[in-house]
Amino acid sequence: MKITVLGAGAWGTALAKLLSQGEQAVTLWGHDAGRLAEVQRSGRNERYLPGVELPRSLRMEPDLARAIEGSEFIIAAIPSKAFREVTRHLSAFTGTVVSVTKGIEHETGLTMCGVLAQTAPRAETAALSGPTYALEVARGIPTAIVAASHNQATAVVVQQLFHRPAFRAYTSTDLLGVELGGALKNVIAIAAGVCDGLGFGDNSKAALITRAMAEVRRLGVACGAQAETFTGLSGLGDLTVTCFSRLSRNRGFGERLGRGEKLSEVLGSMTAVAEGYPTSRSAYDLALRQKVSTPVIDEVYRMLYEGKNVAKGVQDLMSRDIKAED
Repeated sequence: MKITVLGAGAWGTALAKLLSQGEQAVTLWGHDAGRLAEVQRSGRNERYLPGVELPRSLRMEPDLARAIEGSEFIIAAIPSKAFREVTRHLSAFTGTVVSVTKGIEHETGLTMCGVLAQTAPRAETAALSGPTYALEVARGIPTAIVAASHNQATAVVVQQLFHRPAFRAYTSTDLLGVELGGALKNVIAIAAGVCDGLGFGDNSKAALITRAMAEVRRLGVACGAQAETFTGLSGLGDLTVTCFSRLSRNRGFGERLGRGEKLSEVLGSMTAVAEGYPTSRSAYDLALRQKVSTPVIDEVYRMLYEGKNVAKGVQDLMSRDIKAED
């Protein structure tokens, strides 16, 4: 079986390593030929997974057409802003495409599998999502994840493809809910990081993520997802780890803002995009279209795109009208 992983960042490389543990022939594609050559030579992707040895059987290929030629499975680990541009090359692909990217396309409001329905219309599509830090997966630390597809049989095939003793995969047919949970939690993680940067305590963060989960669920259900999905691995599980972990890029992004760093400086210094940054704009617009109240998402959007003071944003959240818990 031939598998191609599109995207040589932390997550794409970690999954390529995981898949190489089986009998599959795995190819890793990235847009930077020089960096791929260095990874092939050294057997490591030090920029994203320091200290992790990669299998020598893992093949690097900078040419996209050659990388996907003959593949049965394509794993799309591409940043959301480049997702459509890269996957448009899959228009004739008839295998299975698995998105592991957590985002919402701003112009259309589509999740990544929604984009794949347009760019890879002949393929079976699925999403893989959950509380999964690439470095921990690459190191073999026990992890659980959910494989989701509208087609239960496809979800099971993807589950079997990825399942390992230290990488437990579950299935779901609520593809939209799984993708929205994975995307929206990144926005909430920025807010959690702002709390850290401002010096707030665990009480504050727990209250924030609990109330944020209520609005994520509200928005997801309004879009057609199942409410119970948001208490699962791609909802509560992913939200919890992203809001509390020191490995969280989005939480760290928010923490730096909370400490007073300028947005432009934070963005300019990051080696990889914090997906919560573009997703906050997409989520804000999606909530407006659905006429759903999302106070935490709204405040993150205003901090990032309207220049609102972060301390004032948190203050405004706490000073909202009192109400019954929903």
